[in-house]
Amino acid sequence: MHRFFVDDPCRVGEESVLPPTEAHHAALVLRLMPGETVELLDGQGVYAATLSMVGKHQVRAVVSARLPDREPRVRVTLFQGLAKGDKFDSIVQKCTELGVHAVQPLEMLRCVVRLDAKRTSAQCQRWQRIAREATKQCGRAWVPQIQGPIKLDDSIFAEQQLIIVPWEDAEDGSLGEVLAGKPSCIGLVIGPEGGITEDEVGRLRGLGAKIVTLGPRVLRTETAGMAALAAILALCGEME
Repeated sequence: MHRFFVDDPCRVGEESVLPPTEAHHAALVLRLMPGETVELLDGQGVYAATLSMVGKHQVRAVVSARLPDREPRVRVTLFQGLAKGDKFDSIVQKCTELGVHAVQPLEMLRCVVRLDAKRTSAQCQRWQRIAREATKQCGRAWVPQIQGPIKLDDSIFAEQQLIIVPWEDAEDGSLGEVLAGKPSCIGLVIGPEGGITEDEVGRLRGLGAKIVTLGPRVLRTETAGMAALAAILALCGEME
């Protein structure tokens, strides 16, 4: 099924106009024809629609139905230590596919990557494009927001009901145990390549974070966030 973002809210029974870049892709790349069924994403929901007009400069579709919501009921924000190379790209892409609500890059003590203002702007735009394309690919309505890197600070977790920190020397139990309270907003903190320092773990524990294990194997930073996110969503009944 081909999926396209639209700028305005979709309404069943009405026409939606694809923005120029999406229209170009539909008409000139995919060469779709009037009468073909597509899905439209307006940022709030996913809709079934039928193409009513396909031209070089404009593509329209009539919305026929709102499809079942594909967003997880539990909102997980990934606080990810900056990673080098294309690792962060992969983290953003795969976690978007899994259902992450937002990704917040973190500057942590053992980060080997440091971004200046110019690089930060370019990287955030790149990460946002990756999240948008991954959202379209997996049929989500919500595009996770990727903000600029921030330092570990008490205030960044203000909206989270539960903070989870996977760590190889964890003492607070397993994911299943800390999720027993069924929180709806979760902050998941993953360290960079060098891992989280004991001082950082102490600060997080002081904020009420649960320091948990992901099992006996030590995972790379680009693996840990995806594994923990998938486990959290599964334990919360979001992968049934």
